[in-house]
Amino acid sequence: MSNYSTIQKDFYRESGKWLSTFKIWAKCINPNLHFIYILRKNQQLGKVPVIGFFWRMTLRHFQIKYGFQIYPETQIGEGFYLGHWGSLVINPKTIIGRNCNIAQGVTIGQQNRGKNEGSPEIGNEVWIGPNAVIVGNIKIGNNVLIAPNSYVNFNVPSDSVVSGNPAQIYPNEKATDGYINHKV
Repeated sequence: MSNYSTIQKDFYRESGKWLSTFKIWAKCINPNLHFIYILRKNQQLGKVPVIGFFWRMTLRHFQIKYGFQIYPETQIGEGFYLGHWGSLVINPKTIIGRNCNIAQGVTIGQQNRGKNEGSPEIGNEVWIGPNAVIVGNIKIGNNVLIAPNSYVNFNVPSDSVVSGNPAQIYPNEKATDGYINHKV
């Protein structure tokens, strides 16, 4: 798998197939995949003169068009998957691991005061359900499912399901089984 690009690994998550560049472009009819493609190109070429300006402007256009507020400074691991088209906000200082799924309406933000001042760090194989809110300088472990409409502002250990507002942690070694497909 090391021979494949980050974009190919992201697109693999959607179909379970390794795609050529042409087939990746064809899949860009899907707004989620189209935005991921533009985001990754911006991360790859954003600092190159002239070409970088083009990719920054293109990203900004599609942030507004699709409602995804994800910046190229955000560290996102391979196998990133946006489950649905819709409003999504991720702070640029957030760190997201490999094989993460994020649904519509999610906010991953910075806390500006208090003991958790800062931005979240999200582990590998994390599934974040619709309208979940994750804020503060917290660490989300690996193999974690964050249920829809949950509010998380505390550390979450690996192998857990988090649900509710205020959120509760339920240990579960198979937390994301069946939720995260086609892992890279």
